[in-house]
Amino acid sequence: MVQHPIDVHHLAFMAADIKSHIAFFSEVLGCPLVGLFDMHGVPGGLHAFLKLNEASYLSVVQLPGVGDIPIEIGKTHAGRGEAACAAGALQHLALRVGSDDELIQMRNRIRSNGVNVLGPIDHGFCRSIYFAGPDHMTLEISVQIYPMAAERWVDPAVLERAGISEAEAQRYQSPAPYAGPPSVAQPPFDPSKPHMAYPEDVYLRMLAAPDEAITAAASFSEPPVAASA
Repeated sequence: MVQHPIDVHHLAFMAADIKSHIAFFSEVLGCPLVGLFDMHGVPGGLHAFLKLNEASYLSVVQLPGVGDIPIEIGKTHAGRGEAACAAGALQHLALRVGSDDELIQMRNRIRSNGVNVLGPIDHGFCRSIYFAGPDHMTLEISVQIYPMAAERWVDPAVLERAGISEAEAQRYQSPAPYAGPPSVAQPPFDPSKPHMAYPEDVYLRMLAAPDEAITAAASFSEPPVAASA
């Protein structure tokens, strides 16, 4: 049994104008639009999915009033691959292609749509090109040269600067498999743990509800368009 996530299902970005993101990811990057529907349980929300492969997608969300929220480079957005932004924000997104030839083809495709691209740049384990997307997204496309191996790419000096001990590094490089029971009850609310930003009273009621109640209340299992006969 797999003991960790095996892939990215989708990466979701907020959009002031969902059409501009759909056009960019579809026409500039070549990802087919496979889903566009009212966001489940979110009045006024729109949700789009663009296909990377059979199991992974780029997702775009448009919510009312998003265009009125200011973008601040260095706070909400990094603006470039080596720049800072607020902790917890997406610093940049790197997508993958299968060969150096495909990397250059992607650079050509992006540039042919009037978008500037830097690179390729060789990082040892991968080569990458860099460019911007709608709403100041910082994007990268990479080709993997070879799999990263911890013995070559985990630098002892950087472990020390990151405050990671040798014992911790060994645990992080070889995470212990889950060996607990097949079902675990919701733990008590602990303010020191990570939490989603719901109003506290609503969140505590959600945590107190049975898993089956959350599943039943929040699930939308049917596509918005009826199957053809």
